[in-house]
Amino acid sequence: MTLTAALFYPFHLCHQRTLAQLLERFSCVHFRDYMALQVSPFFGTTAYPDRMGDSFPEVIAAGRLKQGYNVSGPLNREASTAVDRDLCDPTWRDLFHKALRVDGRFQRGLFDKGILGESGKTRADEPSTLNRLRKGGVQAERFTVEDLRQLSQRRLTGAHAERFDYGLALLKTSASLVYTVELAAAERLAVATDSHAHFALLARMVERDGITIENYWIERNGY
Repeated sequence: MTLTAALFYPFHLCHQRTLAQLLERFSCVHFRDYMALQVSPFFGTTAYPDRMGDSFPEVIAAGRLKQGYNVSGPLNREASTAVDRDLCDPTWRDLFHKALRVDGRFQRGLFDKGILGESGKTRADEPSTLNRLRKGGVQAERFTVEDLRQLSQRRLTGAHAERFDYGLALLKTSASLVYTVELAAAERLAVATDSHAHFALLARMVERDGITIENYWIERNGY
């Protein structure tokens, strides 16, 4: 049964089999561009120019795939306030940390290979950076957008650098969901994801803030 149009989140690309499920369910699927956040004047994440339609021009031609929503640059005041609500919400933070512990795909969307793999070890008997972040006390530490802006302008090493990596992962996750809500409201779209972790995090935002939005989870079976 084909329903209304939907915005895919939180990524700018999805698996071909996910796209097939989306097109079965929705009349049109919308995709954002890659999110490159400018955290401070001297620090930001890198954007990639690829778009979903590069691989599926025929779906664009049929009017069933739309893309090109820009979510890069510095966070404005409203977005920063919304991100801070997530970062200060114990329930949202618990959902984030649970996903960080057990969801490999969630981890890969946030950290580079040096943090994810055993190459992140500094000594043979030390756990990787990711394992330290998953098991350490950083889960309970306070973060705000302004905290991370200030940290991004300093030269950090050791535990301080790892704390920043964790905080940046929080920031990227929340910002992607804040933009999801903003775009869906502006374009009058439902939202859909094949990441259960992001589905649960957005559901928490919706419940906490009284947001009206249709939120769908596309289950990945065998891929």
